[in-house]
Amino acid sequence: MARVAAIIGGGVIGGGWAARFLLNGWDVRVFDPDPEAERKISEVLANARVSMPGLSDTALPAEGALTFHDTIAQTVEGAEWIQESVPERLDMKLKVYAEIQAHCAADAIIGSSTSGFKPSELQEGATRPGQIAVTHPFNPVYLLPLIELVPTDANSADMIARAKGVISDIGMFPLHVRKEIDAHIADRFLEAVWREALWLVKDGVATTEEIDEAIRMGFGIRWAQMGLFDTYRVAGGEAGMKHFMAQFGPALKWPWTKLMDVPEFNDELVDLIAGQSDEQSGHMTIREMERIRDNNLVSMMRALKAQNFGAGAVMNRHDVKLALDAGMARRAADIADPSKPVVTVSRAVPIDWLDYNGHMTESRYLHAFADASDRLMEIIGCDQDYIATGGSFFTAETHIRHIDETHLGSRIEVRTRVLMAEGKKMHLWHEMYAGDKLLATGEHILIHVSLETRRPAPFSPEIAANLAMISEAQSGLPAPEGAGRYVGQPR
Repeated sequence: MARVAAIIGGGVIGGGWAARFLLNGWDVRVFDPDPEAERKISEVLANARVSMPGLSDTALPAEGALTFHDTIAQTVEGAEWIQESVPERLDMKLKVYAEIQAHCAADAIIGSSTSGFKPSELQEGATRPGQIAVTHPFNPVYLLPLIELVPTDANSADMIARAKGVISDIGMFPLHVRKEIDAHIADRFLEAVWREALWLVKDGVATTEEIDEAIRMGFGIRWAQMGLFDTYRVAGGEAGMKHFMAQFGPALKWPWTKLMDVPEFNDELVDLIAGQSDEQSGHMTIREMERIRDNNLVSMMRALKAQNFGAGAVMNRHDVKLALDAGMARRAADIADPSKPVVTVSRAVPIDWLDYNGHMTESRYLHAFADASDRLMEIIGCDQDYIATGGSFFTAETHIRHIDETHLGSRIEVRTRVLMAEGKKMHLWHEMYAGDKLLATGEHILIHVSLETRRPAPFSPEIAANLAMISEAQSGLPAPEGAGRYVGQPR
């Protein structure tokens, strides 16, 4: 039975929360009195359905059910997680919590998307204050993993642990803010940068476009992968942070910034900034800009996945969970029916796998088949621990047939057969499908080697036994059409 999340407030943030839960297999119930709420959330979902699966190298679960409701009471019925994303008015939030708590389960978690209010303010006058905490996300919620989880002493350790568990289960990163403060942690940095940017525009030092270029061409990229303090630790060279602080600490006394001052927020400043912003990017619609943003974020976060660093490490952990939840084999003993081809890859086609024709580029077919070979190696016992002992497989020959095309967001699956395994050689046959449509086949010969001599070497007994079990179980399958072909051979 699907888990249930209730979304109270279906704006940009609420819609992002709905997408994050829905695409992770949760049923989502939404309340928003705005008559346009269903249309707005549908547009957010359309973007999320294209971009979010591209973060994962394992297919997301089947999408949950999305329903819209006329009352808060109907919306929170049976919900395990209730996310409040109403406008930033404390009186409105407190009224909403009273209505939620009158109808929700006593053990449901009520998270607030507030970017500024402290949890103690949100808990004021509540029937069950320990049920409410701040769970502040970042836009787009369906891509960015950070959640600032801000509790108070009223929240039990069990509630905090359950909240962290849910946040992690949907592929996000729970940052436990141990001391409540206005605007939490991240938004305080954003407000400082925003304040200084307003002065730079007002004083005629820089335009909105020039400020954006300074961020995205420079420190923004560094911060995205290493944060603030690690960036400056590296900047200190071999002497590290102490050297950096000694070198640049005195600059804190110089009048470089106006962090404690605010320009007068009048119509003149608003018109100046809005005009420059329109000139900078007014040729694009907001939906076009959202798609560009999403594609860029997915591409950058996938690069971090390859390094298993920062947000990429969070995504990699989520991939392991998705694979386990989907029942994909991790070891030979996990294979439900070894007489059938083994599913070794199940994933969506991400943005960085496309070519100039708008479909999956040919090198990514090999990428997917290489991932399938790696998974089969893990299944038979050639994992990282085994490789550390000095044994592994090298690919000796590959033949790929490109049969049909596939596009961004398409869910692909690779099914693998062991055609032969004896001595030092493993002969694999991969078939790539999108649903029932065959996209490509890959035939691969791999040689087991000693990493010490870099020469062929016999399998270990465990690998030999697992390969024999799979190949014998699959020996009754018909010979795959196309096996043994050479390049250019007529069909």
